[in-house]
Amino acid sequence: MTATQNPPQQQPKTASESAERRYATVDPFTGETEKEFDFTPTEAIDGIIGTAHAAYQEWRQRTVEERAGVVRRAAELMDERRDELAALATKEMGKRREEAAGELFLCSMILNYYADNGPAFLQPTPIQPLLGKGEAVVETQPVGALLAIEPWNYPYYQVVRVAGPNLVLGNTVILKHAEIVPQCAQAIEQLFTDAGAPEGVFTNTFLRIADVEQVIADPRIAGVTLTGSERAGSAVGALAGKHLKKSVLELGGSDPFIVLDAENVGATVKAATTGRMQNTGQACIAAKRLIVTEDAYEPFVAGLRQAFSTFSPGDPADPDTTLAPLSSEQAAKDLHAQIQDAVDKGATVLAGGGRPDLPGAFVEPTLLTDVTPEMRAYHEELFGPAAVVYRVKDADEAVALANDSVYGLGATVMSSDLDRARAVAERIEAGMVWINQPTGSSPELPFGGIKRSGYGRELSELAMFEFANRRLLRTVPAKKAEKPQAG
Repeated sequence: MTATQNPPQQQPKTASESAERRYATVDPFTGETEKEFDFTPTEAIDGIIGTAHAAYQEWRQRTVEERAGVVRRAAELMDERRDELAALATKEMGKRREEAAGELFLCSMILNYYADNGPAFLQPTPIQPLLGKGEAVVETQPVGALLAIEPWNYPYYQVVRVAGPNLVLGNTVILKHAEIVPQCAQAIEQLFTDAGAPEGVFTNTFLRIADVEQVIADPRIAGVTLTGSERAGSAVGALAGKHLKKSVLELGGSDPFIVLDAENVGATVKAATTGRMQNTGQACIAAKRLIVTEDAYEPFVAGLRQAFSTFSPGDPADPDTTLAPLSSEQAAKDLHAQIQDAVDKGATVLAGGGRPDLPGAFVEPTLLTDVTPEMRAYHEELFGPAAVVYRVKDADEAVALANDSVYGLGATVMSSDLDRARAVAERIEAGMVWINQPTGSSPELPFGGIKRSGYGRELSELAMFEFANRRLLRTVPAKKAEKPQAG
């Protein structure tokens, strides 16, 4: 399943700008504001951090099996509440109901994965000392309360992949979710509470962006993790560095999807369509730059153009809808402006390019060619149903183009020749490369990028160690006292 993030809502701005945005449920299909929420009062933040820190002191003393039991129960509740939670995601950020249910299925997989495997991951690792007698082990210990700043595009998955490993490890989590999914955020907090997490172990807040530094600066906060835009990552990373806090950043992506041959072109088109269009294209690991060798270009583009024409916009709660709205009207305007910039500068539109003549934050599924470096679409992430197709003469040119990006999150290589595909994959500058399948996510697979796509890893065993004290314990036998000499 594909999943990830980098929405504009996560971009830190000035205090005056952030004051203009409120936590609210605004249906992107109807445009109606259904519910608004007050910000967490600035004067309440100290108490929230204190509660999370106190909870950490008790939570870390529980056995890892006890902590894992709470996380496992949260997975069960997520399964039981799947319809209710999916409906919230559809209402708040416009996700098609089928995809929302799929996101929740993945979330329960993640929680169960850490409940089942976390205790083994935390077992001490023995080291054979090179000098001296005795033993040495590396222990994995929690570090404290964490701040998690999360985006709207996968409102449950993004949170769960932080909470799962860290709650099993023994850390506590304070959540600052995106302003457009406040009810999803509340539902996650309620889920962990109902699963048996004590007060302060998982806490949702409606923080102002202007108050984020107060939280990061507090000595009781051990680290911060963010999924979002480059600008948000730069700001939060700088704050974390200023206050000597560990940070993990999962930022933007402009993932290449490299097609090396025309074999199985139907399956390749299907994979590219899925990789680009899932979640209405609002995924940081979506296939955004389709790089195709000459022999495959014509049949691939013909098939992709046909596939993009089949999407039908409509109510995301309707099972017959195949194209959901973007998360907000502003998101739709921003994407359309990027498309229009390319067209104005000479790009060719093979499909879409406009906005449907109906209510809702819709943008037509769009294919662009003849995109050049002076266009925004060449360098910027297209966060929605739009892709750029490039024709290249061979694998070397494909690799050069794929690596000509400030991003390095994921990549896909498609070929009937696995040896050739692996040889190309080895040269791609990315944190994740998938062969013959669109980039995706699964609990056991590490997730993260390089370059301006951020640093650190989520999911897999590696996630257990990002906010952990990997403590060395070296034990040397005590020296026996010498017996006194008889004299």
